[in-house]
Amino acid sequence: MFVGVMRLALMIPGARTLKDKRRVVVSFKERTQARFRVSIAEVGSLDHPRHATLGVAVVSNEAGVCDSVLSDVAASAGTLADAVLTDRATEIIPFGAGGTGVMGGIEATLDLGPSPGHYADNDPNDEEP
Repeated sequence: MFVGVMRLALMIPGARTLKDKRRVVVSFKERTQARFRVSIAEVGSLDHPRHATLGVAVVSNEAGVCDSVLSDVAASAGTLADAVLTDRATEIIPFGAGGTGVMGGIEATLDLGPSPGHYADNDPNDEEP
């Protein structure tokens, strides 16, 4: 499994208020979610009416698919009539079974690996065999 993440920075020259900015950002977010089936959220520059930073995420079984979808989203952002794409950063992260591939996995990071008497289904009524 691969997780693709991208940060987009937009400048909205015509926005004078946060309401003006919100109109542009919400419109782009809704179109992007519907067209590309990605998760997208405003993640920065929340109090500045002319700047917006958006985070985009996609999951696929192929790194190339993640890259292609994120490239398409960036291209779409580049054609906005009310905003200018000023920056883009993309990362594709391999994420294996049980979280391996991301610095040892989430289990290692949180030190939550299986312990003696630990059962996969986490049923508290299970008895030790």
